Amino acid sequence: MMKEDKSEVHYHISVLLHESINGLAIKPNGIYIDATFGGGGHSKEILKQLGDEAKLFGFDNDEDAVKNAPDDNRFTLIQANFRELKRFLRLHDALPVDGILADLGVSSWQFDTAERGFSYRFDGPLDMRMNRLSEKTAAHVLNEYSAKQLQKMFSEYGEVRNSKTLANAIFDSRTQKEFETIADLLSICEANKTGENHKYLAQVFQAIRIEVNDELGALKSLLEQSAEVLASGGRLAVITFHSLEDRLVKNYMKHGSFGDEPVKDFFGNIEKKFKVITKKPVEASEKEQKENSRSRSAKLRVAEKI
Repeated sequence: MMKEDKSEVHYHISVLLHESINGLAIKPNGIYIDATFGGGGHSKEILKQLGDEAKLFGFDNDEDAVKNAPDDNRFTLIQANFRELKRFLRLHDALPVDGILADLGVSSWQFDTAERGFSYRFDGPLDMRMNRLSEKTAAHVLNEYSAKQLQKMFSEYGEVRNSKTLANAIFDSRTQKEFETIADLLSICEANKTGENHKYLAQVFQAIRIEVNDELGALKSLLEQSAEVLASGGRLAVITFHSLEDRLVKNYMKHGSFGDEPVKDFFGNIEKKFKVITKKPVEASEKEQKENSRSRSAKLRVAEKI
């Protein structure tokens, strides 16, 4: 029997919930992976469609997510990043699997908890770690990276237009006082921002968060491992929230690589790993966008292992 889902509602509202579950084409007695367990909303829906002999594994390295684990003997929560997917599935003798779901959005709980440092709406420590056992924090990045490293981070991960100006301002400012709080970062952003305030801050914070958690590196690892652990005909469903993620998912599903060109074997034959199910990404309905503003940037892509 499962617990009530009140904690999930408080922790996070699952985006594109039914669309992503439908995309998995669930087999009642299959093995499924919720690679980003979070509040457990997607897992709860998957469990509704599974029989008694099925298995569902949830991955999450955020200790706050543990309290959301359902009381269900078909479910196993693995406290690790999804980049450890293949290793843990081997340990649990759970290969191959029939479906993998990943919702790459930061949870509402993380955004709304000041001490986690993910949002510019609250003052708090410059943290931004998904895994609080990790040594690298936002403060470490801002205080230790070179101006060139900071510029590259803001340009590539946040598409910040004045990335060089901001990087140099941070580099110069920390000689007087190290960055410790969100307020410290906001003061530099305020003095150097270009364009609309909300958009500028969102880009800056996104860039730092991606760097702290190596989000794109983890996503690449997940995509590559998914092609190895999925059974033939198994489904991969990924929900992204910005163009950097979506581009990687789109290219890998279509080409089997992270670039725009397909992978070819020694003889020049294209090595396709997936059949794309969603020719265009699925986006949240107007109703869902009104009810949950964070769903506006969500895009779901689904592919089937060949």
